[in-house]
Amino acid sequence: MSSVLALLSFLFLHTGAHSFGILPGSSLSHLEITKAALLNVTVQVCRALAQTEGTQFTPPVLPHTVESVATACNTPQSTKSLQQAVTFIILRNVRVDLRHALNASFHFDEEKLNEGRNIITEGIRAVKASNKQENYEAARQKLGELLHPLQDFYSHSNWVELGNTLPNPRLIRSDVSIGNLADVNRATCRSCEGDDCTNNILEDIIEEQVLTSGYFGIVPVLSTKPPGKCSHGGGLDVTSKIEPIGGINKDTFSSNHGHLHTQAANMAIAATSQLLEDIRSAAGDRPFLQMMGMFKGSSKALCFVIDTTSSMSEDIQTVQDVTSAIINSEVGTDNEPSVYILVPFNDPDFGPLIKTTDPKVFKDVIDSLQASGGGDEEELSLSGLQLALSSAPFSSEIFLFTDAPAKDKQLKNTVIALIERTQTMVTFFITDSSPLNSRRRRNANLLSRMSASDTQLYKDLAQASGSLAIEVTKSDLPRAATIITESASSSLVTLLQAVRNPGKKDSFTFIVDQTVSNVRVYITGTSVTFTITSPTGVSQQSTSTTGSLITSSQSVGNFRSLQLTKIKGSWQINMNSNDSYTLKVIGESPIDFLFDFVAPSQGVFSGFDALETRPRAGVNGGLLVTLTGSSTATVTNVTLVTSSGSEQINGVVESQGSGNFLVQVDRVPSDEFVVRVKGKDQSNVFQRQSTTNFRASNVTITADSSSILEPGSDFSVTFSLTTNGPDGNFTIRATNNRRFASTFPTSLLLENGTSANGTVMLSAPLNTPSGTDVTLTIEAEAPGGGDSNYIVLRFSVVNTVTDFTAPVCELLSLQSNCSDNCSSAMWDLSVRVSDGNDGTGVERVTLRQGGGMLNTSLEAGNENVTLASYTSSCCSPEAELLVVDRVGNVGTCAYNIREGSVGAQSSSTRTMLSMWLYLSLIILGLHVVKFSEN
Repeated sequence: MSSVLALLSFLFLHTGAHSFGILPGSSLSHLEITKAALLNVTVQVCRALAQTEGTQFTPPVLPHTVESVATACNTPQSTKSLQQAVTFIILRNVRVDLRHALNASFHFDEEKLNEGRNIITEGIRAVKASNKQENYEAARQKLGELLHPLQDFYSHSNWVELGNTLPNPRLIRSDVSIGNLADVNRATCRSCEGDDCTNNILEDIIEEQVLTSGYFGIVPVLSTKPPGKCSHGGGLDVTSKIEPIGGINKDTFSSNHGHLHTQAANMAIAATSQLLEDIRSAAGDRPFLQMMGMFKGSSKALCFVIDTTSSMSEDIQTVQDVTSAIINSEVGTDNEPSVYILVPFNDPDFGPLIKTTDPKVFKDVIDSLQASGGGDEEELSLSGLQLALSSAPFSSEIFLFTDAPAKDKQLKNTVIALIERTQTMVTFFITDSSPLNSRRRRNANLLSRMSASDTQLYKDLAQASGSLAIEVTKSDLPRAATIITESASSSLVTLLQAVRNPGKKDSFTFIVDQTVSNVRVYITGTSVTFTITSPTGVSQQSTSTTGSLITSSQSVGNFRSLQLTKIKGSWQINMNSNDSYTLKVIGESPIDFLFDFVAPSQGVFSGFDALETRPRAGVNGGLLVTLTGSSTATVTNVTLVTSSGSEQINGVVESQGSGNFLVQVDRVPSDEFVVRVKGKDQSNVFQRQSTTNFRASNVTITADSSSILEPGSDFSVTFSLTTNGPDGNFTIRATNNRRFASTFPTSLLLENGTSANGTVMLSAPLNTPSGTDVTLTIEAEAPGGGDSNYIVLRFSVVNTVTDFTAPVCELLSLQSNCSDNCSSAMWDLSVRVSDGNDGTGVERVTLRQGGGMLNTSLEAGNENVTLASYTSSCCSPEAELLVVDRVGNVGTCAYNIREGSVGAQSSSTRTMLSMWLYLSLIILGLHVVKFSEN
């Protein structure tokens, strides 16, 4: 069983959901359907890229796994990020059953066929727009949501019963009819005979190819269906007891039409593949893989947030030098950053955010930075950081450079919320300002010219993210900044991290296992001494400049970096300082872990849902832990360790199979904590720790809204607040990363155990580009500020689309001099590609199949028309062009020249053949999968 399937086998353990089953087993579930299609299409994209680039491709064995696909695609360093992407998409798919259980449109129930198709096509437009803007997390979110109704169509409608053997291609198109729909007054079913519901759909419905679906309800007094209509069926569906009795769903083998379950599930996989193929064609192969978390180099981003006021010229020069070093040394390697992000900040403004995958573009942007302006001492550092956190990929590392206090301290909780949700590390480089600078003239002998409270704010944020606040002089900054190049590897893991504030003597242990290399120790603080002891019992003092354990050491400002000799086993480091200090031990290893906090679902069906907020403090809780990088590793212990070191709460670990583990704790700490995982990989014992420090809360906040925002229209987000702590007025804050105009209640009055509701209203300007993602953070702070919670929501801005037609090709000429000796003969093709008078215009024409050369140019005087010319050897007699317009409508134009005949093959025929190929491949894969029984 796959890691994602095992992970969710617990997460959504609920019975009676009216969809394809949730749990893996003898029946196929949404989990298996989605994962099979995602990995199969990813393999096909990697195969096509290898063919285009002339590289070797060895297909992974069936059934596909995340690890085997990443390896086959020659991106093993992307295993963890691919796992994250697949898991996230599946979570969003299955969550539809928890959040929209009784919304018939999300399940194609109650003959809501056009409504269900609208959810799919609107979602596709959002995914394509998000991909175009490189907002891949927003694309994944919407993709997961729309895949659920797409898959349910084949289980809940009578498409399979009508004798169809291929998916309905009209489900992903909004410009054509979905099919011959049953009239609202037309009877579609008869009652079943006993347990036999195999032929309860009326003969005239079958003969006339009329589409229908079943009604579903769980509350007797509220559940009705029109006379003669089919029911969904099953134990929870009360409409199945109303004439005509029975149901037509194919969710499992035990369903009313369970004899068609395999056929419906396989068709759902093929339909999912068809939709993914459409999204891939619109985006392009590389962007599609990036949506799937797969990159040619490291999955990490290189992200700088930089103060650009006058005193920062030396710091900017350091960033320019570091950027050049990374780009010059890492481009084309496994450590090349997947994306480059820059957010400048100043006063009175910050931004804009620059985000690119092109290292040369990023280097040019960094080189163009100039220090200027300023005024008062404080700058908008947290506003710049908030913008970066809202745009950087999950588990990124951000480097912030400043010599000034934060002017926007009120954003501290918002920034911490984003750090927790994205599990991003933020390293602060805090430098002194020039004593000659009139606006910041202070004692030139001080290392930092900020007050202790000013620097403590940055230290608190660094601690929350599991990173460092490094205080250095400007002249020493280049040496301290070497930590940036050390962080480039995507295989970095945290073995240990701790903070002591106030400082005290303490002893820490960490395990270096045989898979770990390049072990480094980072220490921040002043007047810190330590003794480090290896597994062999050899010790070395911090005062010793030579020894067998520390191969290199660097001290600069309050920061010290140590490189350790690799010795397998348990190490110990004894720290001693009366001042506050931080300790972090990292290394490089393929073995790491992912996790989510979970809580019981509040929806119609019982189950567990991944939390989008802080877990509840002082009560039992759950985590789901997934190991990555090894198919044989197992978790032996999971502990919630308070950051002060005063408490450790061990969890009860239950294996879910294939590197996935349910962890239950009897109490979530009220103090800040980290998650520590210990495990074993055959004889190899390992230890890993979360980078992010987490908090629990007695405040519960939930919210829900459509995930698509239309420019120029009011957009409402309703949220609910509950407290199990102090009564009183709770302070409400709502911020968004795009600075869109918003309104919200500034406070809500609550009593212990009660709830209150509020609404955030957003409005995106009319000129907002389609595909822009909006991150809305809603915070609730208890009276006195002793407790707080948040929810972070992500929305996509999608402009109204009226162009639903793909570009078309007009053959201008096709000439050849092909002979029996194909290697000495050529043929050429000339095509005019247009998007119609009402279209948005042709964006891209690419060669999808063929061994020749394709050239494109705009038609003179008409930028909406592209001329394409193709030349090829006669040994490659076929060519297929992929044509995409500016809103992502995709068409194909195929041509061949054989035995003296010249012609074009229709795109619909090509699509049909492709779907047969997909279906054959997927069914072959499923036949060799051994699923566990319930």
